[in-house]
Amino acid sequence: MLRITQRQRPGFIRMTQNVSTIKVLTLELILKKTMISLAAGAMVAGLLVACGGSDDPAATPPVVEATPASLKLSKIGGFSTGQYAVSAAEIPAFDAASKRLFVVNAQLGAVDVMNLADSTSPVKIGTLDATAILAGAVINSVAVFNGLVAVAIEAPVKTNRGRVALYRASDLTLISSVTIGAQPDMIVFTPDGKTVLTANEGEPSDDYQVDPEGSISVIDVSNPAAPLVRTADFVQFIGQEAALRAKGVRIYGPRANTAQDLEPEYITVSADGKTAWVTLQENNALAKVNIAKATVTGILPLGFKDHGAVGNELDVSDKEGAAINIKTWPGVRGMYQPDSIASYTVGGKTYLVTANEGDARAWGEFNPLYWGDKTTSTPGDANKGFVEEFRVKYLVNAAGWSSREFKDLPPQLKALGAGALLNPATFGYCGAVDGNPGGCLADASLGRLNISWTMGYQVDSATGKPVMYNAAGKKDPAGDRLMYNQLYSYGARSFSIWDEDGALVWDSGAEIEKFLASTECKSGSTRNIACADFFNSGHNEGNAKDSRSDAKGPEPEGVALGKIGDKTFAFIGLERMSGVLVYDITNPAAPKRVDYLNTRDEWLSNPSAANLATVGDLGPEGLVFIPAAQSPNGKPLLVVGNEVSGSTSVLQLNLTN
Repeated sequence: MLRITQRQRPGFIRMTQNVSTIKVLTLELILKKTMISLAAGAMVAGLLVACGGSDDPAATPPVVEATPASLKLSKIGGFSTGQYAVSAAEIPAFDAASKRLFVVNAQLGAVDVMNLADSTSPVKIGTLDATAILAGAVINSVAVFNGLVAVAIEAPVKTNRGRVALYRASDLTLISSVTIGAQPDMIVFTPDGKTVLTANEGEPSDDYQVDPEGSISVIDVSNPAAPLVRTADFVQFIGQEAALRAKGVRIYGPRANTAQDLEPEYITVSADGKTAWVTLQENNALAKVNIAKATVTGILPLGFKDHGAVGNELDVSDKEGAAINIKTWPGVRGMYQPDSIASYTVGGKTYLVTANEGDARAWGEFNPLYWGDKTTSTPGDANKGFVEEFRVKYLVNAAGWSSREFKDLPPQLKALGAGALLNPATFGYCGAVDGNPGGCLADASLGRLNISWTMGYQVDSATGKPVMYNAAGKKDPAGDRLMYNQLYSYGARSFSIWDEDGALVWDSGAEIEKFLASTECKSGSTRNIACADFFNSGHNEGNAKDSRSDAKGPEPEGVALGKIGDKTFAFIGLERMSGVLVYDITNPAAPKRVDYLNTRDEWLSNPSAANLATVGDLGPEGLVFIPAAQSPNGKPLLVVGNEVSGSTSVLQLNLTN
């Protein structure tokens, strides 16, 4: 049976094949044969979209399914672990042959296995436990192809090498396991099912003393009992740090070379199975991989979003009272920093779809030795961590940083000077003058926005060292102030479409925040709650309008793609505001919003394990599209793993023809 699925976190298209599972209930043999032929044709059509055609000249000619005019999501079922805010439901994957759903349960460090034969009532029937393979380990990701289940296992010490394990979906029997790179964060099959790839993130230890290299494992699973591992690494880019930085790749970890600093997050694979693209979230870039050679062929910087441009507006403050203030902010640039990624083919070309969540490095943030001790006048120890996030009002001000020491002043920043200022040439519009950022620091202005202190200040082009200013805002070699020409915020509060070389084709701009603030947007399982009343709320908060505006807004995190007839739809999970946006992306240059479903019904109380039944689904992490030909109920479905509510929701796509 040919199957195409899309999983959010890694953002990829997977195919499974098992023709023996096609079942059509009928009393007439000829009708049975006809219906099977039609179903198989529709599935082949879906495969052709993902793979760009069949390699089998004898393959059944595709039967194109009806193309819907539109669609609307509705929740028809779900499963709840009853666990709140412990990531008890993250990444879903579906096996059409067994009608089993596999959902990563980080709280257990395992995979929950559910029977989805009745799509309105998933039933847990088993567990895949990584500790049987590696004591103390946890499972980060799961993928399925034609009855073969692959899981990515993180070692109990995350900087140690991880493992991939293969299971049979039908009886959950362990087939084999192999050692791979450090901290595999996601896993994906190639379209032919012969290869598995993992994004080995290789995050540093909390004190940043151990920083393993990021890598992509390329595993031949054509014989699942004896998988063969090769590694696509970044060693060849060591020594190119300056050149990569100049192109916009963020390489900035303390004492790290390129191979250590690049942190692979999620993967998508081209329809022909030859190329993979890997998000390097913290680095604001993509890696391009030749799968046959297991080689990284390029690092593609994604650039920065100009929030001073019309169409790229955002709300930057969580302290505006009842106001929603979506506007342009010249001098503020967004780092796309995509989390998940997916791909599809149009006109023989591959297009990449990213959910631009954003992410800051924050290591050692709970270690008092990193921040220092005021009572003993012990300064913070830069060898105990690295935190790059800082509020604008604390970073750039006339008084300097002294009031933040022993609180949230990173020792690495303190080593650069005694304070920082805003360049009036850029930020004069909000009140910056020489020596004083003025009104720009107001809570209703830029003051509350979280940005990275590692970028945006003036540096000497020859030495790369900061250009120093004095407290009066004048350039002075003996000064102790940095001068910020621009401020870099996390994520782009959007989703984007890129070409295969990382060039931007389309970005949703300010569209997501503007929609959430509009009268058109409705939340709740019956769509009766005004989204604007809880604009940019957090998924773990009640009555918290605007609480995420100073950070990353609604945080688009997950993406899944679904092909229905001649149209391709993107499903975008909003981590903080929760809910799923649907876009028609058939034309990569002109996507159109189709629907939004957020099942949260209770917005006033703080969510907890006690009120999960009335609150709704919170924090979508992973999404998987199930086409009608594979679906247990014969209709296209979207399964969502909601990490905060610990629930797995089954959404039906109700098509309008």
